[in-house]
Amino acid sequence: MTIRYEWRGDFDNKTLNALHAEGFEHPVLDIDWRAQVRGHSLGWVCAREDGSLVGFVNVAWDGGVHAFVLDTLVTRRLRSQGVGAALIDAATRGARAAECEWLHVDFDEHLRPFYFDACGFEPTAAGLIRL
Repeated sequence: MTIRYEWRGDFDNKTLNALHAEGFEHPVLDIDWRAQVRGHSLGWVCAREDGSLVGFVNVAWDGGVHAFVLDTLVTRRLRSQGVGAALIDAATRGARAAECEWLHVDFDEHLRPFYFDACGFEPTAAGLIRL
């Protein structure tokens, strides 16, 4: 398996919508991901196997020193093979190159081992308001 990781790589909305639906187990939506990430993100990472999009992570930011990991996605057949951790590593390098000082993530409890053990995030005190 050879996976190529691209910071700010090109993708088409249809493929990313399908990957997002698979990753978050919802129907395929018609989201304009290209406009969304280009307008609101520091960057994103595309993982490709033989040219096909098999993983993605969005890195939003505050325009300063804080970046935020959103929508980490890996196609089902490649999960638990290091693709997600490599996506986060590439996102970390991209945020560091942009001179961000902090990379934040929030996640569901079942993803704790992935983000803390595989990716190296540390627990912090944080708050959340459901809207």
